[in-house]
Amino acid sequence: MIETRKVWRTEKAGAISSLKLLEEPLARLADDNIRIQVRAVGLNFADIFALTGLYSATPEGSFIPGLEFSGVVSGLGKTAQTDLKVGDRVYGCTRFGGYASVVDVPPQHCRKIPDAWSFAEGAAFPAQSLTAYYALTNLAAVKPDQLVLIQSAAGGVGLQAMRMTKAMGATPVGTVSSESKRRFLAEHGFDEVIVRGDDFAKQLHEQLNGRPLHAVLDGIGGKIQKDSFAALAPTGRLVVFGAAEFTPGDRPNWLKAAWLYLKRPRYDVMDMISSNKSVLAFNLIWLWQEQALFAELLDGCAELDLPAPHVGHEFDFAEAHEAIEKLRSGASIGKVVLTLDAG
Repeated sequence: MIETRKVWRTEKAGAISSLKLLEEPLARLADDNIRIQVRAVGLNFADIFALTGLYSATPEGSFIPGLEFSGVVSGLGKTAQTDLKVGDRVYGCTRFGGYASVVDVPPQHCRKIPDAWSFAEGAAFPAQSLTAYYALTNLAAVKPDQLVLIQSAAGGVGLQAMRMTKAMGATPVGTVSSESKRRFLAEHGFDEVIVRGDDFAKQLHEQLNGRPLHAVLDGIGGKIQKDSFAALAPTGRLVVFGAAEFTPGDRPNWLKAAWLYLKRPRYDVMDMISSNKSVLAFNLIWLWQEQALFAELLDGCAELDLPAPHVGHEFDFAEAHEAIEKLRSGASIGKVVLTLDAG
């Protein structure tokens, strides 16, 4: 009997609606990989951009989206070098391919799930935590007592960044799009939160109240990003990890995208020399080329001993389109996750 797995696959990038639920034969487990029976999948904006063809790292031709998962180790390759055992509960990352009921991955891309965490919480941890941690530590070089502005602070990356900033002894200032999200953050112990309005520059100036702003984490783009950069103190760093303003519908609106691209913030290095400010940007997919750094960052995230990630929205694996739409809408709080029954 041929073993199979369920996957969400698109024949090529271009439209979210092309994503189909399929059953496929399960390939032989490579000798240096481990096999995971997936129990939850974390969703990211990168999934949306990949499906619509707006992500530079999108695979050519047919592919399965998804960067993170959790589940149970169900097989070990003959030469896999790992302390993990069959039956261990783990979370992990994959360079696409996460929307599947079974995944085969290098063991160094997985870590054990803390006993008190659910599978959904485990799947919500790796990609957003790697993004926030790399941005805060390696790029923004955040130090204790510094002030850090975090855009979209109630989202998956934003909430982890708020928690990490506080754990590092710095002060997080979050921004959100609605009063309900501000209340959510207040319930989680964050009292410096701006509900973005028409004059964000003025709001930020009043919130800072003369305090120096050392770092900004931005995944929005546009004028909000430009206003944030302008508010940085000398030696301040703007770290860009996304551009949510480009988030498409089912298919890209190329005219709108072109207009937003033409209006995007531009930074002059000569001006930055004078103002002593920096702009840094990165793509999480790049980390797959740097295995030692990848492992170091995963360990660093775990060592912060943060509480379980907030999973705001759980959908059954068969409801991937509804889950993607929830994330795409901008109305989500915390992480959006797909869940699978044991079997």
